[in-house]
Amino acid sequence: QVQLVESGGGLVQPGGSLRLSCVASGSIFSINDMGWYRQVPGNQRELVAVVTSGGGTNYADSVKGRFTISRDNAKNTVHLQMNNLKPEDTAVYYCNARGRDFREYYRTKDYWGQGTQVTVSS
Repeated sequence: QVQLVESGGGLVQPGGSLRLSCVASGSIFSINDMGWYRQVPGNQRELVAVVTSGGGTNYADSVKGRFTISRDNAKNTVHLQMNNLKPEDTAVYYCNARGRDFREYYRTKDYWGQGTQVTVSS
């Protein structure tokens, strides 16, 4: 299996910054896209940003110009730099990796981290 471990969440004032990190480990055969999603209680999980193995990126409209996603393929890590944070960014942020593990190398799966809380409040 593939495990994802996130770090970097916390409490920050409006206008502040946080950097989330996620490391993938385990029986990784290949990883395609890596990304970040977020979820507020009572709402569906939504895409925040995604980066392909080739470096292409896509962002939710609500975070464009404020968040930057990056990855290190050699270290199987993905980061999310969040600047000018707003109270509406408050959510649990989940790391996602789409890829294959050695046990079922023929099947592409979505792997998820346990989530990290981001709270933006004065």
